[in-house]
Amino acid sequence: MLDEKSRRVFSSKALNYFDELTKNMSYTKTAQLLGITQPALTQQIKKIEHVVGAPLFYSVGKKIYLTDAGTSLLKATHQIFDLINNVTDQIQQESSEKSGTISIGLLSTAESVVIEDFIVEYNRINPNVVIDLNLLTRKELWDNIQNNQIDLAIMYLPDKNIKSWKVYKSKKIISDNIMLIHNNEKISKRKSVCYKDAIAKPWATYLKTYYFSELLRERFRDALVDYPQVVARFSSPYQLLKFAQESDDIYTVLPLSFCIAHQSMFKLYQTPLEPTISSDLSFVYREDKEKIPRIEEFLNEWDNFLSEMSYIDRLKSSR
Repeated sequence: MLDEKSRRVFSSKALNYFDELTKNMSYTKTAQLLGITQPALTQQIKKIEHVVGAPLFYSVGKKIYLTDAGTSLLKATHQIFDLINNVTDQIQQESSEKSGTISIGLLSTAESVVIEDFIVEYNRINPNVVIDLNLLTRKELWDNIQNNQIDLAIMYLPDKNIKSWKVYKSKKIISDNIMLIHNNEKISKRKSVCYKDAIAKPWATYLKTYYFSELLRERFRDALVDYPQVVARFSSPYQLLKFAQESDDIYTVLPLSFCIAHQSMFKLYQTPLEPTISSDLSFVYREDKEKIPRIEEFLNEWDNFLSEMSYIDRLKSSR
């Protein structure tokens, strides 16, 4: 049995540090993501290794890999996380549907106007349920939903970051196409534009690690078409649109949902790409979440909200 000092080494923070390091396999990158110094991370791992009596990682050149002991500890860590999540879910399931908090993570690049309108409407129906809406990156969404920090994630699918769907469920909101934003009048008269014609001019795009950037690179690679020359990268659709409209002959790409909701802002043409590049904006949640009364009520009210007016019509009404 571990003594008190050893038990303190296995704090939730220490296990989270270890788990994060196994995802990145880089002390430098992990320390940056955790917001700590690399020596502090190294010291924490060494403390765990001292308690278990074996190294958790070994290195080959500049790369690190899990040892057998590290693999065993990682499996146990995930079992601990799952146990805590299950207990938390069980407690929440016994709570009232008319009170409590629903924590929602929204992908920071997703169009949010309909979600925001629904939250206003939901508050009128259930004023005692507190809604926490967090704008998060894709990685933050998965870390938060895995660690039970949020109840619902609103994000685009499919997503290769999902290693296993065993404990997750999804509820589709809308299929969102990618539109080429350009100043070419000739292209604007077509129903769609092929990838080769779409790269005739330089592009402004989302940051490299963003979902749509990775999706676009994948689709262009599958079509055996060179990726366009990129002259600027931004984190929001508003920044992309502004840059494209105030520059000379710069194209960009934006989700159709953003184009519909903010049509009055556009001075450029919007044309679908061919082959179509589409993703499903969806609610994603751990499978037991829908058994929590207030989560079940929230999703039911969302269905009622869209039955009164479709998602697309609500986007159009927001102009």
